[in-house]
Amino acid sequence: MPAHESRNWHLESLAAHSGVGQDRLYGAVSTPIYQTVTYQHPGTELGPYDYSRTENPTRHAAQEAINRLDNGAGALLYSSGMAALTALVHTLQQGDHVIITEDAYGGTYRIMVDIFSKFGIASSMVNTRDIDQVKQHITSKTRLFIVETPSNPLLRISPLEELAELAHAHHAELAVDNTFMTAVRQRPLELGADYVVYSATKYLAGHNDVLAGAIVCKTPEQYDKLNELTNATGSVLGPWDAWLLLRGLKTLAIRMDRQESNARRIAEFLSHHQNIRHVYYPELADHDMRERHLRQASGYGAMLSFVLTHPEDYASVMDRLQVILPAVSLGGVESLITHPYNETHRELPESMRRQLGIIPGLMRLSVGIEHIDDLLTDLDNALR
Repeated sequence: MPAHESRNWHLESLAAHSGVGQDRLYGAVSTPIYQTVTYQHPGTELGPYDYSRTENPTRHAAQEAINRLDNGAGALLYSSGMAALTALVHTLQQGDHVIITEDAYGGTYRIMVDIFSKFGIASSMVNTRDIDQVKQHITSKTRLFIVETPSNPLLRISPLEELAELAHAHHAELAVDNTFMTAVRQRPLELGADYVVYSATKYLAGHNDVLAGAIVCKTPEQYDKLNELTNATGSVLGPWDAWLLLRGLKTLAIRMDRQESNARRIAEFLSHHQNIRHVYYPELADHDMRERHLRQASGYGAMLSFVLTHPEDYASVMDRLQVILPAVSLGGVESLITHPYNETHRELPESMRRQLGIIPGLMRLSVGIEHIDDLLTDLDNALR
């Protein structure tokens, strides 16, 4: 559908109509899977599509759908969330400096500290919840802030509007990893961010059956620059995965509603459990952090973490679960539990993990759409 026809729609309607109206030839409601590499030219002139690394109709439909949800100037899809982050960092130059949320996903730490540092791009892991601490780490070479809020796995909240203002005052850009919230719950571009980054594998696709990443740009200039780099480097999403992503987007809003409803019940249950020392969830955060979150988000999301009273029990707790599956990743319809200390954040030095609170007793729970009674019973049995 043309963008001007949908700008005033509610987000739930935009999501449900993802990809609708893309088939101009036959009028298929579901976007076709254009499983092709190349396209026949109409005569000697190039048509709108030339080569699928550059553009593909199925990927184009998915990019337009995601862009509408975040109200951006353009979106690009990649073969994974890490491929999306890599593409964004490719906009930088040797000698540039990046500020990153200190308890961000472990893969972000690995790619920035272990890989891009070899190419002359420096980075600092910073407590982005504290503006004064961020100011102390800004240099004349700082060109990008990469912020997670809520962060992974400790669900800590950073102030997006203040960070955007600070970044722009120092000629830097703000990229927000919005994987946990999605546009259903948080819209970073409207809070001053320049880019929204997603592991689209997670909530956007929502069924644990596709790897994908996405970047939504605030301005046409940012989109054009990133699109040129993406075409050159080639880490694009294939048409089959783009179609799966489109399929998932249609139910994004209702999935998020159910998953968040379940997560709120579970967080409350765990907060009163004798074998749980602490629960990390935005609704249960201290007053200032909860109020900060609600100023920039419309809900609490479906991710939570908790600390066991007896850290040595983490393996037995995971073994006793039956409904909740022990697995990495998040955001799908099935509830998944993981052990960040040994899994998602193992790349971080041990001293850094412990300093941040990523300790052996910490468990991260991605809440799915199962019946809440089954989830609560499963947790209660496992925690005994």
